[in-house]
Amino acid sequence: MTISILRRNPLRVFFLVAIASVLAGGIAISQPTPGGFASGRASFAVAFQDEVARYRVMAGFVLPGEEVRFRVVEDERNRSFQLEGPDGLLLKSRAHDWVWQAPVVTGVYPVRVTCQDNGESILLNVFVLVPFSQVVNGRLNGYRIGSYPDKPLKGLDIYKPPVGFVEVTAENPNTAVSPHFTLGQFLCKQESGYPKYLVLRTRLLRKLEFVLQTINRAGIRCDQLTVMSGYRTPWYNKAIGNVQYSRHVWGGAADVYVDVDPIDGQMDDLNKDGKIDIKDAAVVYRIIDDRFSEDAWTPFVGGLGQYRVTASHGPFVHVDVRGFRARWGD
Repeated sequence: MTISILRRNPLRVFFLVAIASVLAGGIAISQPTPGGFASGRASFAVAFQDEVARYRVMAGFVLPGEEVRFRVVEDERNRSFQLEGPDGLLLKSRAHDWVWQAPVVTGVYPVRVTCQDNGESILLNVFVLVPFSQVVNGRLNGYRIGSYPDKPLKGLDIYKPPVGFVEVTAENPNTAVSPHFTLGQFLCKQESGYPKYLVLRTRLLRKLEFVLQTINRAGIRCDQLTVMSGYRTPWYNKAIGNVQYSRHVWGGAADVYVDVDPIDGQMDDLNKDGKIDIKDAAVVYRIIDDRFSEDAWTPFVGGLGQYRVTASHGPFVHVDVRGFRARWGD
């Protein structure tokens, strides 16, 4: 097995890897196929941290210098694989198992695991975070963050302050974080110049991809979900009057809707009654909730809510990965 560690500018490497993937017949961002939905799933998976990436592109989030183990799983044919990544330090290399130490410089570092038998690969865009400790007086490099609660809700770890923030620059909002989503879709709505900062969980990205796939299997052709609201800083979340412990503040929630026919900035008329209202949000809600008891949904236990039209927004569905079941809606 050959292990190659590229030592170049992270963003430049990302674009070079993406172009090479297309030229080689690989897929970095899933594209629709004629007559069907392209899920972007690979024939193997890569386990890292507490996640399992089954898609051809996925994001991970680590602290500077953190050691990350990448391990090929769910490969029924026991094929050969190689790992390629920019910068960082490869600490251990085995047939299907590597330990990589992340660089200390904030940025996005593409790590690719490729099957040597057929060239199929999984691209992991690893974001090295800005540590939470760099937030001073509620701001991070001038960007207003606000204050996280002093006490986690019910003592749960998921409500502790995040370990760090993804730095979003003018150059990287279009970076793929999964087959059908990009980094910029999850930015907080507050007005600010660059750099901006956000928190995002890999588990949420996996769930959104699974939701999108489920919607298509239910007969609604949809190659993308519009993210109306992703991450919210504590400051912005308070400014709009939302609850203090909203999962948006921890990067584990998204408000989404189907907007493909036509693309007009609002939910589609999914029930075909000639109106855009909460009944259309209810279509998506039911599709998700009806599948909740299936084993495949087990990693994605969380909140699900449906919302009606208001003066500021159309109908939408809230999904999150809080780790326990919660349901609400009008």
